[in-house]
Amino acid sequence: MARPIWSGTLSFGLLNIPVQLMSGERRVDLSFRMLDARDKSPIRYERVNAETGEEVPWKDIVKAYEYDKGNYVVLKESDFKAAASEGREAVEVQGFVELDAIPAAYFEKPYVLVPAKKAEKGYVLLRETLQKMRKIGIARVVIRTREHLAAVMPDGDALMLILLRYPQELVAADDYNIPTGKTSDYRISPKELEMAKKLIESMAGEWDPDQYHDEFRKRLHAVIKKRIKSDGKVPRHEEDNTEMPEDAATNVVDFMALLQKSLASKKRTPAKAAKTTAARKAAAPRKSAAAKKTNKAKPAKRARKAG
Repeated sequence: MARPIWSGTLSFGLLNIPVQLMSGERRVDLSFRMLDARDKSPIRYERVNAETGEEVPWKDIVKAYEYDKGNYVVLKESDFKAAASEGREAVEVQGFVELDAIPAAYFEKPYVLVPAKKAEKGYVLLRETLQKMRKIGIARVVIRTREHLAAVMPDGDALMLILLRYPQELVAADDYNIPTGKTSDYRISPKELEMAKKLIESMAGEWDPDQYHDEFRKRLHAVIKKRIKSDGKVPRHEEDNTEMPEDAATNVVDFMALLQKSLASKKRTPAKAAKTTAARKAAAPRKSAAAKKTNKAKPAKRARKAG
């Protein structure tokens, strides 16, 4: 059975509904490995120091943002947690909009909200009200260490949480050469419009997702089965099973985007939380000074080893 991403609450107004956040998608892509054509050995992904050429273990890798060419600022796990909202395991609905108010390009990734035991009443109350009013809840949610904008919407008997893209993540259609103006500007006649309308009407029907299948995957799977029979299995090779950390960085730009989005939040901070935040800021210089001392000590250690 699938495991929840987290267990927390779905809240709007004074109503808090205990829920579990479950994945709403299933990866069915065929997985491929890169092999050395000469002996069919797997090609490993190695983390190599650009200066020394030596492989670097995960424990010695840190996340950094390149704020200028060749200049980096290192971020710690606590920095990401500080940038995220206070209520980590909660879907906080901040308002409601019309069902068709959000353009399709904003929708990114689906999750299913599953009510905890004895939380069915609040869950059904919200679901039925959204259905009858044809509304979508706009919420903020923290998944792992990143804060997301999300839509809470009914889908049959379930409440779905769909992660939304921020406006700055979308490319405006105006950036491209899109034809504008009237149909007459493109010599489209009324007769052609009428014929196009009739064609669309003849092909129109109800949305039935079961009619659609990944034909490419199906055909490729058949090709793979054929290959196994004709070529035989590739000899088994021992591999490095060192796993990539779940939150390993691959795109440093994303870190700054996270900080900017979180700092731009206009959410009011309760008095108690504000005091905690102030205390954290006051302690920051001391922590920073300690971190500098630690960082100065480390290079000296490594220099002795190298010698």
